[in-house]
Amino acid sequence: MYSAKLERLLKSAGASIGDRVTVTKDGHNYSGTVLQRPDLGDGDALVIKLDNGYNIGLRPEALTVEKPAAHLGMGKTKAPTVAFRPDKPAIALIASGGTIASRVDYGTGGVSAIEDPREFLFNVPELADTVNIRNLVKPFTKMSEDMDHTDWIALAKAAAKELAGGEGVIITHGTDTLHYTAAALSFMLPSLPKPVILLGAQKSSDRGSSDAGMNLVCAAHAAISDIAEVAVCMHGTMNDDHCLLIRGTKARKMHTVRRDAFRPVNDTPLAKIWPSGKIDKINRQARKRSDGEVVLDIKFEPKVAIVKAYPGSDPTVIDYLVSKGYKGFVIEAMGLGHVPTFAGRSWIETIKRHTKDGIPFVTTSQTIYGRINADVYTNLRMLYHGANAIPGEDMLTETAYVKLGWVLGHSADQAQVRKMMLTSVAGEISERSRSDTFLA
Repeated sequence: MYSAKLERLLKSAGASIGDRVTVTKDGHNYSGTVLQRPDLGDGDALVIKLDNGYNIGLRPEALTVEKPAAHLGMGKTKAPTVAFRPDKPAIALIASGGTIASRVDYGTGGVSAIEDPREFLFNVPELADTVNIRNLVKPFTKMSEDMDHTDWIALAKAAAKELAGGEGVIITHGTDTLHYTAAALSFMLPSLPKPVILLGAQKSSDRGSSDAGMNLVCAAHAAISDIAEVAVCMHGTMNDDHCLLIRGTKARKMHTVRRDAFRPVNDTPLAKIWPSGKIDKINRQARKRSDGEVVLDIKFEPKVAIVKAYPGSDPTVIDYLVSKGYKGFVIEAMGLGHVPTFAGRSWIETIKRHTKDGIPFVTTSQTIYGRINADVYTNLRMLYHGANAIPGEDMLTETAYVKLGWVLGHSADQAQVRKMMLTSVAGEISERSRSDTFLA
């Protein structure tokens, strides 16, 4: 909210949030709509949306607020007058948050969550030519960085329920941890008979450069395709030409802002998908649509940690986490799977001591691409054969973290954990390393 002084100024002028006003400062007039103050910002600055679409903040010391000429309801939208077509394939959309599941009021700058599936047609009318979004489910609304395993379970339950009544499911999600969720759903929804497609937007939906619309259209095509996997559907290039459909356990966000930030790692894309509906299948090992039952497997142990090995790193951080009750570790190791072994800071003895107590250690590589090798060097053999660490093959760190939590939810037996971690459940481990999967 605004400061008490500014609230008094607005009240004296008869103005409130959503009113159109003219503000005079230093001899200049500024006309626009009074906006809500951002959570972070100067409480003494009045924020208005100018007629050109930009926002401006003006301190009240030299302001005069003239009588409002009009009022716009913040975040309010008209009832949808467009509709999906019942003759199109029915899918469900699960919204977990993010800009892609919100609608911008260009008059006021307000943003509100979409409540009716038909509201998607305001910004993406071509959706009506592809699918019939029969249901909009919102199990929660969170920033993706605030999600945890309980949210993954909620999404898995919602997806399993909706798959029973439609051709597929689309899940909108914030992009920062979208690949964690995609991996989690891949394990919690094994042997899917229908597609579960996750997507987000790198650019806000109120920007001309937004990727939201095309991602949504391509995801809709993926949801009614015969590729029955948990997959991520996002821009394939910086241009609006096609999207990549990426297996959920092999997807990773590789850039902070680029529209084509999501790439397959140690794998080829499942397919390229064009907004027109053209689908170019690339990965011939993709699971195909079937008449099978949806299986929901949501057992999960949350006390798993990722620890990064680096030059000079102290292994006693592992002792600390064990003392806090952590039951498994993913070590993001160097190169082929190395950790420091110098006598003063060797990780080998620390890991060996805890594996003897039944705590599993899985390694992945900081190189992101490539595969752990337990036999090339003496130090590697000490770690994997002497200390009994589990080589994570070519799994992504994030995928190994999610998988270890899922595995420990089923068994704490060390031999069983090793067996499950080394068995590909959802395409997370490639049988062999291929040259065409690097920077694919």
